[in-house]
Amino acid sequence: MSQAPRPLSLQAAQRLILDTEPFLSCDDCFDLVDRYVEALLSDPSHDHPAMRIHLAGCAACAEEARSLMWLVAEERGLDPAPALRHLGDGPA
Repeated sequence: MSQAPRPLSLQAAQRLILDTEPFLSCDDCFDLVDRYVEALLSDPSHDHPAMRIHLAGCAACAEEARSLMWLVAEERGLDPAPALRHLGDGPA
């Protein structure tokens, strides 16, 4: 029972060649994600290069950041769209 290999999507291929400097581990990302989400909701132009790079290449951490973004925004009555665009989600 073997399946034919699926070709990589363009997005998956781009993630494989992503420059990961400055490096941030998933553990470090988890420790920082609360403050990062708070900062983005307060100022959507906020930048933390290591977080931005890690979230671009790590689907699990990016999903955690998106979920937290939605929860915090809803709790505070904020529109998460500008901050989500910074994460690469939502309409441009």
